[in-house]
Amino acid sequence: MATVPPLDPYISKPKVYLVGRQQVANDELARFLADEGMVFSTDAPAGGEALAEIAGRVCYMSFGKGRKSNREYLDNILTSKHGSVLEHAVWCVLITGVSRALTHELVRHRAGFGYSQLSQRYVDESDARYVVPPLYQENPELREKWQQTIETLRTAYTELAEATVQYVQQKHPEMSPRDRRKWARQAARSILPNATETKIFVTGNSRAWRHFLELRGSVHADTEIRLLAVEVYRLFKKESPNIFQDIELVDEPDGMPSVHVTHSKV
Repeated sequence: MATVPPLDPYISKPKVYLVGRQQVANDELARFLADEGMVFSTDAPAGGEALAEIAGRVCYMSFGKGRKSNREYLDNILTSKHGSVLEHAVWCVLITGVSRALTHELVRHRAGFGYSQLSQRYVDESDARYVVPPLYQENPELREKWQQTIETLRTAYTELAEATVQYVQQKHPEMSPRDRRKWARQAARSILPNATETKIFVTGNSRAWRHFLELRGSVHADTEIRLLAVEVYRLFKKESPNIFQDIELVDEPDGMPSVHVTHSKV
């Protein structure tokens, strides 16, 4: 039986997994069109894009009229800043390889997003991984100093968590082992650094995702979340080329790409 090699405890780049996308209920759409005496079809490559177009056409009952392609239709949505239509297109992503510092910023994006994040109360962080800040990735001397600090904290957390479990067991022998571990970990996690890696499941509509890309893909954003925005951009540019058609990567003097949004604040 093959053994799985241990994971590198130090992470330099986030990963983004697309784990949920919409699909059109074509039978119900056909029933609606028949009831209204209309004919409509779309060449949208993604279900979310089709739903955004359908929602927009409902506003003027323009099914089968005007702009023919989904890309052309959504381009008009973007240029006219009719952003509410984009709220009907929803995707779910699973993000790993990011720090707790990053997710503190990420969850500030409230409108249009839902979050489920790894719990440090229930999960033992003795074998936690840590995200190396981009600035330290380019300087071996600084990275070594940073890594030494992380190793000290890793050892301290493990020792503190074990000692706390024993203390709670003595103080509350009636408590279940599961509750003792949770109580101990919630106390011991107080010394874990912001660099501790976490995992977060994010559901967002395309208008919210565009807002995230515009703010966090900027050269003025924190470098770690900017790297995440670049990965999110690459995912959605492939998944939904029509909704994100006006968004591109730009090479910057600092050596990192930024995300440029043509139609701002849609």
